[in-house]
Amino acid sequence: MAQTIDDIIADFDFLDDWEDRYRYVIDLGRELKPYPDAARDAAHKVNGCVSQVWLKSTLGDGADPMIEFVGDSDAHIVRGLVAIMMVLYSGKKASEILAVDPEAVLKKLGLIENLTPQRSNGLRSMVARIRNEAQTALGSASATQH
Repeated sequence: MAQTIDDIIADFDFLDDWEDRYRYVIDLGRELKPYPDAARDAAHKVNGCVSQVWLKSTLGDGADPMIEFVGDSDAHIVRGLVAIMMVLYSGKKASEILAVDPEAVLKKLGLIENLTPQRSNGLRSMVARIRNEAQTALGSASATQH
């Protein structure tokens, strides 16, 4: 997926109705990198999601490591939401991840008011997990430097 979050926001603005936007979200989910079967376990499962969602991270080196994420879900729309989160967060430094205002991005996309409460909660759980991993990575990096 070579898109940026700004590309996705522009595409959302271009699409007039939510049926088209949902189809676009589902299409984004089809473009996700393959998720490793070995990581479809309790340790990688995101709690708080009605659908099954898995998230795996790989940390780079340094005081502010880059974090690569891969994710998947067993539900089409949720896979698309995972894809949006991957575009937003994967391949960024931990500090950059923590600097993102996820509510502002989700508001720009109109996702908060157009998702079911369960999906919104699941999306928030995914964001919380990603942000927690970034916070932990920063904490671990600074602890190893002392």
